[in-house]
Amino acid sequence: MSVKKEEVSVKKEEVSVKKEWKPRLGSLYEIDDQKGTAKLKNRKCSRCGSIMAFHKAPVERWTCGSCSFTDFIKPK
Repeated sequence: MSVKKEEVSVKKEEVSVKKEWKPRLGSLYEIDDQKGTAKLKNRKCSRCGSIMAFHKAPVERWTCGSCSFTDFIKPK
């Protein structure tokens, strides 16, 4: 009696490649090397003082992620 060996396909595990870390400081602040100052690009919330996000669609507005305060921009 002969036993046939079944071929077993083994999946090779994909090697996870870590993404390169990019500092977020440049995305939140405008840095002036000559003066040595950093200015915040976004607005601060008038209620809680957190940094607000700007949204364009469906209506342009500034929104706070912490306290949900929304400031709508009037169309020109």
